[in-house]
Parts: sequence; structure tokens; C-alpha cells
Amino acid sequence: MTERPPLHIVSGKGGTGKTTVAAALAIALAEGGRRVLLCEVEGRQGIAQLFDVPPLPYEERRVSVGLDGGEVYALAIDPEAALLEYLQMYYRLGRAGRALDRFGIIDFATTIAPGVRDVLLTGKVYEAAGRTGDEAYDAVVMDAPPTGRITRFLNVNAEVAGLAKTGPIRRQADSIMSMMRADTTRVHLVSVLEEMPVQETLDGMAELRAADLPVGHVVLNLVRPALVRASTREMLESDALGLDDVRDSLTSASLDPAAAQMLIDGGRAHLERQDLQAAQRQVITGADRPVVELPYLPDGIDLGALFELARGLRDDLLAAAPDRAGAEVDS
Repeated sequence: MTERPPLHIVSGKGGTGKTTVAAALAIALAEGGRRVLLCEVEGRQGIAQLFDVPPLPYEERRVSVGLDGGEVYALAIDPEAALLEYLQMYYRLGRAGRALDRFGIIDFATTIAPGVRDVLLTGKVYEAAGRTGDEAYDAVVMDAPPTGRITRFLNVNAEVAGLAKTGPIRRQADSIMSMMRADTTRVHLVSVLEEMPVQETLDGMAELRAADLPVGHVVLNLVRPALVRASTREMLESDALGLDDVRDSLTSASLDPAAAQMLIDGGRAHLERQDLQAAQRQVITGADRPVVELPYLPDGIDLGALFELARGLRDDLLAAAPDRAGAEVDS
């Protein structure tokens, strides 16, 4: 049997930038002429917004090149369209399936049976990852649901256990779980260095491990660099840096001395933020997973920023592939 390409699943608490990280990871994986598929499953069209392209239809579209060549294709997976495709593939219900869609039966089915909905979404990823020949992908990246729902979303066997004991749905769920637990699959968790996202990341790790799903890297996003020297920090913390001193320095530099208090307050706030980051970094690094840090980019995210983040992921996350016990092996 042909070995499936690596599957990188990216999850994270809302607001941590998981879609941005997934897109940057796809660009990093597409280096050197590789062909990578980037999928989203939540219907938000976040990939289209990031790459500044029209809303993605239910088909694969080329959205970017990779680092040093390669191609990134994107796919927005819609559960209703996936069910129609499934009915056609397994039951040859092309026209009849579309009739069911007009009556709203498909929407009803995927609403009352969310486990089936997740099988359809992940099943499309399974199908794409199994391509061969000219349509084959060298890697697949999934922009997945947030950490609060990621284990339930991926653990499709448990979700359909009460709905389908046998038959095509059950067989597809079994096949999907084989892919999810394969040695080539990793679930990466995106966080920022704040207490709630870090705790949700730790909870997500525990749930994934309990379900025997392979946890990959923790990606710390939006990390702010230190902006003051150690000597300045010491003076701010000891109140040795007086208001008059700052005013004199501003005047000497032909700047407005009235900004002195604002600068002192801003410096102290920055130190508090750095201390918070340091404390949460210590918590997350104790979780027995490799950690990658991506910087806060003050000018926002455009294609150039995605490539900058991709280079960071290539140098750190892709340099070594973690095994499921926490050790690292050469990729």
C-alpha cells in the first residue's frame, strides 16, 4: 500500500492565530518544488482572506508558492458538499442526492448527527491525502477546530459508534482513525503566552493523548520581543529612572519632554507583559512537547508576513519530527 503523505493538523484557542500558522506551515512544507494541500473545515473562509483570494469553492485551488518553489493548494471543505460527493461515490446518488439537498435533508442529517458531519469533513482530507500520480500531495495541512473541540472532531470512531456499527460510514471512520493515529500525522497546538490559552493548550494535549492521538509541536504565536535593556529594566523596577531624567533625555534628543511619563508607564507595562510571557513560557515548556516561537508582527499579516513565519517554522518545527513519546528523531 502506498504510504500516505504527512498530515499536519493545526488547532488552537480562538484568537491565537491558528489559521495563520496553518497557512505558514503549508508554505514551509511546499519548499523545493513540493505540492501541499491546505484544508479548512469550519466554513470561515479564513484561508481565502489570508491569501487575498476570492472565497474558496468546494474544489482545490492554487493560492501560493512555497519557500524556494513548490505550490500550495487550498480547499474549503463544506459538509453538505462532502455528503453529496459521498452519496455519489458510494451509492451513485448524483441527481437524487441533489434532490435531497433541495429538500434540506442533507442539512438536517449533518445537524442531528454531528459525528457523521465530522466523518465527512475528515473523510475529504483522507481522500485527498490518498491521491496518487500527478494529483498526489507531498503533505497535507488541516486548519482544524479549536482545542476545545479538536479531540472530539478527530476521534470520529467514538462519535459514530452509536450511529453506525457497520456499513460504509463505519468503514470510513475506521480508515480515518488509522490516518489520524499514523506515524506521519501530528496535531500541532497554537497558543499565545497568556494564562487562558496556555491552560487550554495543556488541557487539549491531555485529551488528545487520552484518545491516543499524536500531539506534535506547541507553536507559541505573537511572541513580543524585549524592547528594553537589562540596565533600563533595573532602573524602572527600582524607580531609579526619574521623570526629570527622562524629560532631559527627550529634550537632548529634540523630542517632546511631555511624553516622559507616558514612556515610563509604557516601559513598566512592557516589563509586566514580558514577565507574564516568561511565566507562561515556563509552564508550557514543562509539558513534554517541543516548542516553536513565532514573533508578533506589528504590521499585520500579509503574504510577505506568511513567508516570514514560514521560514521560522521551517527552521524549527520542520527541522525534527517528534515521536509520540516526546523524543525527537530526524525528519
